[in-house]
Amino acid sequence: MDELSEEELNTALNNGASKNGQQHHGFDVDDAFADSDDNDTSFEFSPAAIREEMARNMKHSWNADEDVEVSVPSIGYVDPDASVSTFDINGSPNDGPASLSSLQSPPPITRSLSQAGSFNDVQFSSEFSSISLSDPSPPDSSPQPEPEPETVHEDVEEPVSPYPAVQIDVSRPVAQVVTVTPTTADTASTADSVASSHDPSTVRSDGYEQSPRNSASAPSLSIPPSPLPVTPFSAPANNTPAASANRTRHRTAKSMGPSALDKVISKTRPKHLPPKDRKEDSKHMADWEVMMKQSRAIEEKRRKALQERRFQREKRVEASIALWEREILPDWTVVHRNSRLRKLWWQGVPTKLRATMWQNAVGNALALSKDAFKGYMARANRALAAGTFPPAILEYIEADIATSLPTLHLFAPGRGPLYQDLKDMLCAWTVARSDEGLGYVPGVSKIAAMLLMNMSPAQGFLVMRNLLERHCMRSFYGGHTSQADVAAYYRIFDTLLADGMPKIYFNFKQHQISPAAYLPEWLIPLFLDHLPFEACARLWDILLLEGDSFLYRAALGILAVLEPRLFFPDRQELLELLKGENKAAIEVAKRDGRILEGAAKYEIYGVDEEALWERIESMEEWWKESTWTRLIQRELPDL
Repeated sequence: MDELSEEELNTALNNGASKNGQQHHGFDVDDAFADSDDNDTSFEFSPAAIREEMARNMKHSWNADEDVEVSVPSIGYVDPDASVSTFDINGSPNDGPASLSSLQSPPPITRSLSQAGSFNDVQFSSEFSSISLSDPSPPDSSPQPEPEPETVHEDVEEPVSPYPAVQIDVSRPVAQVVTVTPTTADTASTADSVASSHDPSTVRSDGYEQSPRNSASAPSLSIPPSPLPVTPFSAPANNTPAASANRTRHRTAKSMGPSALDKVISKTRPKHLPPKDRKEDSKHMADWEVMMKQSRAIEEKRRKALQERRFQREKRVEASIALWEREILPDWTVVHRNSRLRKLWWQGVPTKLRATMWQNAVGNALALSKDAFKGYMARANRALAAGTFPPAILEYIEADIATSLPTLHLFAPGRGPLYQDLKDMLCAWTVARSDEGLGYVPGVSKIAAMLLMNMSPAQGFLVMRNLLERHCMRSFYGGHTSQADVAAYYRIFDTLLADGMPKIYFNFKQHQISPAAYLPEWLIPLFLDHLPFEACARLWDILLLEGDSFLYRAALGILAVLEPRLFFPDRQELLELLKGENKAAIEVAKRDGRILEGAAKYEIYGVDEEALWERIESMEEWWKESTWTRLIQRELPDL
């Protein structure tokens, strides 16, 4: 073939550029073959270039059997690096490439092609479509072959995408895909959409809503399913109770010993002070453990010494039985005239003589016969058999018996050897008081139990009836009819407290604590709830001899033992201490291994027989019987 002249070559190139410009918009041959590239001109014979040339020459006359990839250049080019694109398709099937429109005002249009098996099966009815090209295909879509690269612009091979043609608007900020999981409300409102797709909804961050996928789709194409339409605002929060519970539910951590924080917190220095060195803290902790061990040993030694002294005192009392039988038993009133015998009485009455001495000391001011108990018991049995005995009182009696000297187990309901005797005695006492219009008073069961431990039920009934008829005890057992007398006894106690223990008196006044807050709990059971049994037995020996005045002297002695503990800044703590419910003392008692169940309430404070009698005997310096008599005459002139 003859070589062409330079003029003929230029004419051929210009004709080819004109033809290419008509078939492929956006491809400028003059730019591609500029003067600067004359030396680098090369022709590429690749499948993509051949496919492009065939598409230009076939003038868009396709058959249904043609590969769908051939139609891709007529629709447009998709940039695989773009995350979100927006496209609009205008015109008819024969218009060639899709015309591009503005994103601000896109006209709604529907494009439907008749041929089957190609893009003609896909209808685009939305105004905009946002497609994330970076997302992988869904699991149910069939894998597609990798498209061949195609040269569109100058010497750049670009892959042919199986997705519809789009336009990338670089003038707008790059949109981001936001994934939103629809809640129950969203699913209910978009039931039709959910039926066709269960994928999570996506919404563009620039505020445009993504169009749902049309129901018709080409089986040969791997088109990602369109997301559910959602509002372009924020996703609704799931505030259902189940969701809230799931957010707040946490798994309880198993205890694996001391935590890391516990290991570094100092146990020997308050939190408001600077921390110690770990070595110093460990040394002080070891010293503290040694001191606590020594303290427990000293306390145990003191307790054993106290028991030994009490045992020696009881031996001396028992050894004095001959003196009692010789000098006191024939005429017990001699103790009021003989100071030596009175001092002997104050040391304690021998156990075997208590029944006789107590009955003589109490007397029989009511002039009751020896058979009084049998008469009242017969009335009580008839009432119980007829069902006329008040059930509420029976319940009070049973509850009171259950708390009567529980550590001795002598009066345990149903199984204690003295349970039935105690119940009969309380029923007879209730019947006897009913003649005066008085009822049962909780706490009397403890007095009856103490008497039954030293004498028979009939003898104990007489002693109890006469003891509780003493004016002070009758006032506290008299109910509403004796409230004025009870108030008078409160004033008497306040006066004695102010004279003998002014610090405690002013502390109580500062916290507004009157004798009514603690004195009835002491006097009604005669201290059996709060003091150890041995201390109560000795108190009863003196109480039955001295009368009501010793009640107040013993109450002042208890406060003297408790004095170091009574200066709490908080009123509630002070009341808890008086009730025997101080938490710190209870914890110390537990640490020392002392038995608290059924024990006297003040045992946790160290109130024992020896400590109490030491305070009572120290009152000899200021206690005068004349003061008691004067106060009684002032407050109770009719007595």
